[in-house]
Amino acid sequence: MRAVVITGKETLEVGEVPTPEPGPGQVRLRMAYAGICGSDLHYYFDGANGEFVVREPLIPGHEVSGTVDLDPAGDLEPGTPVTVHPATFGQAVPGLPDAAHLWPGGAYLGSASTWPHTQGGMAEYLVVESHMLRPLPEDLPLDRAALAEPLGVALHGIALAGPVDRKRVLVSGAGPIGLLAVTGALASGASEVVATDVLPGPLERASALGAHRTIDVTAEAVPPEHFDVVLECSGAAAAISAALAGARRAGTYVQVGMVPNAPIGVNLAPMISKEVTVKGAWRFLDEIDDAVALLASEPRIGEVVTHEIPAERAVEAFVTAKDSQASGKVLVSLWPDG
Repeated sequence: MRAVVITGKETLEVGEVPTPEPGPGQVRLRMAYAGICGSDLHYYFDGANGEFVVREPLIPGHEVSGTVDLDPAGDLEPGTPVTVHPATFGQAVPGLPDAAHLWPGGAYLGSASTWPHTQGGMAEYLVVESHMLRPLPEDLPLDRAALAEPLGVALHGIALAGPVDRKRVLVSGAGPIGLLAVTGALASGASEVVATDVLPGPLERASALGAHRTIDVTAEAVPPEHFDVVLECSGAAAAISAALAGARRAGTYVQVGMVPNAPIGVNLAPMISKEVTVKGAWRFLDEIDDAVALLASEPRIGEVVTHEIPAERAVEAFVTAKDSQASGKVLVSLWPDG
């Protein structure tokens, strides 16, 4: 089968690899789309995502959609459209029975965190455990369904913040996850959703998706003590400090965007003086189910996708996805018709 394969820093090829065969409890999918995530960009441009170094050829892609190709158990008909929960959970931790996504030893599609690496879905075929599949509603097309995983990340952050209906929400960083957080907060009934960024392109996309206001933080400060809920989606130290300043007294702050695994300069004084509740958000547990339902009922969310690029032009797709001024979510189309 054909696949997009990363072998090291800025080394990517589209080539032939063995077609996987499903084992007991597994299903083989014919892939349609894969979204490019920040971790995929790190694997290509840096040869590593944090401490996870590409040590063998890696097929990226965990934001995926496709159709059932072969289900040995016969539970799903060939051609059934699906998206995939990309996590395999690890060993249970006492006291965390309902937080399997936090258990150690798990794996994620398209990740070099395991050895052998966990291959992803940027290929013609993908084999996954049957319980990872999420059949799609009839009114959810495969391209929009590829947003289920990143939307699940955004919805998990919103869930950690608690109910956001009738609340003022700040979304810090209007990249793809930030844009999906905007849509999620609006769908959850927030009375005001404000998005910030340092570039006009992401801010224009946030406005188009319904943000009540956008702020270019290079020219304007975040309103101090204004927001009931802050969803920080950029991971940039300066943005974290500004977002904490924007939280109201006794407000809630959720760190959705990944930060470097290193000391960074952040002003935590507002967190203390205002008794802000601060939470970290790690992927998601089962919010992908809510994401599928929301994507089906809110077609507008599909506007987060700005580019669909064929797999044969994968390098172009990765370069485009890195340019946050020019692109929102970039999808790679994966030979769905052979």
